[in-house]
Parts: sequence; structure tokens; C-alpha cells
Amino acid sequence: MSEPVQKNNTESLGATTLYNEHQEWATNLGDKTIHAKRMPGFFRTVKYFTESLWLLFFVGAYLRWDGKQALMLDVSHRQFRFFNLTILPQDIWMVSLLLLILAMTLFAVTSVASRVFCGYFCFQTAWVDLFTWIEGKIEGNPSQRHKLDAAPWNADKIIKKVAKHLIWLLIAILTGISATIWFEDAYQYWHDLTHFNLSLLETVTLVTFTLGTYGLAGFMREQVCLWLCPYARIQAVMADSQTILPAYDVKRGEPRGKIRRGVAVDSNTQGDCIDCFQCVQVCPTGVDIREGQQLGCITCGLCLDACDSIMDKIGRPRGLIRYASLDELDGKPVKKLYQHPRTWLYVAILLAALGGVIYGLTHLGALKLRVDPERQPLFVRMSDGSIQDKYTFKVLNKTDKDLRVNVSAEGGVKGQTLRCDCELPKLVAHGKSTTFTMFVRVDDKNVLKDVTKLQFRVENTEDPTMFAEYNSVFNAPKR
Repeated sequence: MSEPVQKNNTESLGATTLYNEHQEWATNLGDKTIHAKRMPGFFRTVKYFTESLWLLFFVGAYLRWDGKQALMLDVSHRQFRFFNLTILPQDIWMVSLLLLILAMTLFAVTSVASRVFCGYFCFQTAWVDLFTWIEGKIEGNPSQRHKLDAAPWNADKIIKKVAKHLIWLLIAILTGISATIWFEDAYQYWHDLTHFNLSLLETVTLVTFTLGTYGLAGFMREQVCLWLCPYARIQAVMADSQTILPAYDVKRGEPRGKIRRGVAVDSNTQGDCIDCFQCVQVCPTGVDIREGQQLGCITCGLCLDACDSIMDKIGRPRGLIRYASLDELDGKPVKKLYQHPRTWLYVAILLAALGGVIYGLTHLGALKLRVDPERQPLFVRMSDGSIQDKYTFKVLNKTDKDLRVNVSAEGGVKGQTLRCDCELPKLVAHGKSTTFTMFVRVDDKNVLKDVTKLQFRVENTEDPTMFAEYNSVFNAPKR
């Protein structure tokens, strides 16, 4: 168990005093297993709810839409399916904006309420909580688990340990399968798996996720948060004295002291903390919140539940450990959320990125058209005196079936005619970009200026509502 001890080192060298302003904690280095106690409370309930959202990870890939997997990152066909939407590499900018939204949300929440993601939503936190819950069901409460770890090997210990690890492995295997089927059809994957027909890549992915889940959630646990996860370090630069986080009210709690039944406590000489150690026993990383903010604190709030339950029992007000900013605990003025300039900056970035994603989704379309005019030469004068421009059409078909499209043009020059180097209507393959050449020819006497705006349109022959347009120009000799 981790027992942090605060030290302030002061050394006097002649007239010079060196003050080392730092804190040291006796952090668990993995030589001891932390068996955290589970106590009911508000934050434990919230934690159960947020962690249950990961069930979508296990079941989301099995949703079907129009006979196909509704959610799939189809790497082999370079597309992402989201129900009736198909996101192709050409729309990757929307994915970038979505990642920006997630990052900015993470930063904004961290600046306001510290490591909420770590405490409630992180996959490592969720899987460790699940694994330790299973461990508790099989091996008993924390004290029983400590005794079992220290006990010599016997039949009872072997049965419990084997049962626990078999369930852990089963969950790890299901995690590996669930991670893989987001990238390929779930039912086909299960067919290949049950017939031992997985490819080398599929096998390596399954084994990697299985061993990773089993090792990180089952054995390393809080060590991942302390030493492997970079977010524990990054979040420190995103928080300040105005950030709210689980904190111990030193002024109210100190000096600590035990209480005895029938013995009155003088509130002038003893604080509210009775040194019951419950806040440490429920901490999944084993830190003591009473010794100040620490790297191991993942802001899960479980210590608040533990402390509040003790305060209820001894008749003291709740909130000895509570969500509060350091400025609040020091009695300094506390700014409102809207008074933080960075909050508005995060909101502005979030709204801009969200607007971009909404625009992209509403203008996604089943067809996408790009037209490149010939540059060398800009135009050709034909033998009959007419002017002809050449255009390269690129039609992207985002549907899952081949389509035939007609080509038309609006604007341009009076009497213009379109001609294709191919047969119209043109066949465009599904999920691909089809390229072909179009020519626009006009009578020279109808040309009024050297550059005329022109809009091309490709339209599905079977469904006229499925179309794409592109603005271009018609080039002619100078007038």
C-alpha cells in the first residue's frame, strides 16, 4: 500500500539557506499488490455507469444495417461505414476534425475538473475495475486477498487462482476479438475463428490484444497509470490552482486524531480526520489524498465516498475530502467557469470543429465530382473555326453498388455541346474514383469573353436526386 510522506528539506549553509520545495511519496513500485476496498456511494455509482459504456465496444460491431455491418473501419477497402454513411479517404478531414473535438474536450475537462477521463472513462481503469471485481468475488475482500497471497499453495488457493485467471483470460480474449471485428465483418470473423482459418494478421492482432489486456489489467494495474501512461504527466500542465479535483481540507481535518466511544473530542485541539485510513483503502492506485496532490491520483472520487460515509457515522459534516480547487481550500477568490479565458478558447475550437463535421456530413453526398480543365493548351481551335476545351472528370462513387451517370453543363456559352471520349451514361464503380474525359465545343461567334463560368453536373440515371456538381470555366481566345 502506498503511504505518502511529505518532506520539506531545509539546509543552512552559512548565511545562505537552500530550500528544496518538493514532495516525495513512498509509491508502490509493483512489489505489493493493491487490493482496493469497494464502498458504495455516489462516485462509485457514477463510475459503474461510465465504465458500462464500454459495453458498446463489445456489442457495437454486431449491429447490422442493410445487411451489412453498421459500424466498421474497413481498412482493406479504405472506408469507414457508419450506418448509411460511407466515409472514404477523401473525407478524412472530417475524421481529423472529430479527433480534434475529442482532444479539445479532453483538454477542456482536464483544465476544469482534472483527470476525469482517467477516473471514469479510461479503458485501463475500466478493465482493472472489472478484473478486481472478479477477483473480489472469487478471493474475498481485500484482507482475505492479502492473506491468500501470503498463504502457502494448497488446493483452495490453486482453485481460486486458476478460476480467476481463466475468467481474466476469457475477458481478454473477448477484448481481442472485439477489437478486431471493428475492422472486418464480425460474423465472417467468427466463422474464420471457429474454423481455425484466421489470417496471420488476424491471429497476431488477437494474441496481442489478449496478452495486453491480460497483463495490463490483471497484473500491472495502477503501474500503467503511474509509469506507462503519458497522460498522467501531460495533465499537470493543463491544470492550475483553479482546477477542481478531489482534495483534502487540511484546515478542517488537522490535527488528526482517533476517537473513542464515550470520550468527548475537543474541536479546538483535534480536527475532523480520525485517521481511519478508509480513503487510502478504497483508492485503486493506493495514494493518500491527505498528503496533497499526487501523480497516482486519477480523480475517481472514491475517496470522497469513503470519507463521507465515515463523517456520517461520527456525526461530522460531509466534505472533508471533496471536489474543490486549491484556491478554494486556501481561502482565495474562486473564478467562475466562464471567467477563464482558456475555457472560451476551448469552446471556440470545439464549436469550429463541430461546425466543420456537421457541414461535412450534410454535404457528404453519394457522388463526388472533380473537374480539371486541360492547361496545355487551354483551348483548341478546330478546323471548322469552333473552340473546344478538354476536361478530366473524376467521379467518386461512395455507394456500395456501381452506378451509371449522365453529364450535363449549365452556364457557359450559348450553343455549347458536350462530348465524351467514352460511352454515356458512364459507368462508375462503387467505392472508387472513375476518371474519363469530356470535351466542350462552342461556335466561335457565340464566345463573348475569354473566360466563361461553367458548372458541370453528374447525375445518377436511376435516381436524379443523387448528383454532384462542380464549378469550372470555359477558356477561349481573348476578345
